[in-house]
Amino acid sequence: MIEQIAAFFTIETIYLWINIGVIPFWLILIIFPNSKICGLLVTSVFPFFVFTAVYVYLGYYFYLSGYDFDYNFTLYLGLYDLRNLFEAEAFLIMFWTHFLAINLFCGAWIMKDSQKLFMSRYIVFIPIIITYFIGPLGLVIYWVIRMFYAKRINLLD
Repeated sequence: MIEQIAAFFTIETIYLWINIGVIPFWLILIIFPNSKICGLLVTSVFPFFVFTAVYVYLGYYFYLSGYDFDYNFTLYLGLYDLRNLFEAEAFLIMFWTHFLAINLFCGAWIMKDSQKLFMSRYIVFIPIIITYFIGPLGLVIYWVIRMFYAKRINLLD
């Protein structure tokens, strides 16, 4: 049975599914941020269980195929080593899964935090879109908007 699953869930298939599969979460987050479905599906732990399942499957798949996970630690040696690491399909798909999960987490946090401060969803729209594409920049833009909206600077909140 594992062989059948592995035959269907190739790396390319997983890449397509996680790229397409994350879009409904972002659309719900942008269009229906105050709905129950957003609370149940997007700002809960549900999408991260899905990403974790994909991550565990990929780890198991690459473990069986003989991938050298110790090689991943070469990313700290220099830019050349990092570039070589991204040439490995295993590292690239695991990194991409990680990237999509972190950006969705940041977007969900922005939405929940803005709701806590009673900010308009139209004010938060631009940082959410930017977080989808460039996570850290969207967070900084949201933080600047939040700072002016809340009329305080709080680095610990």
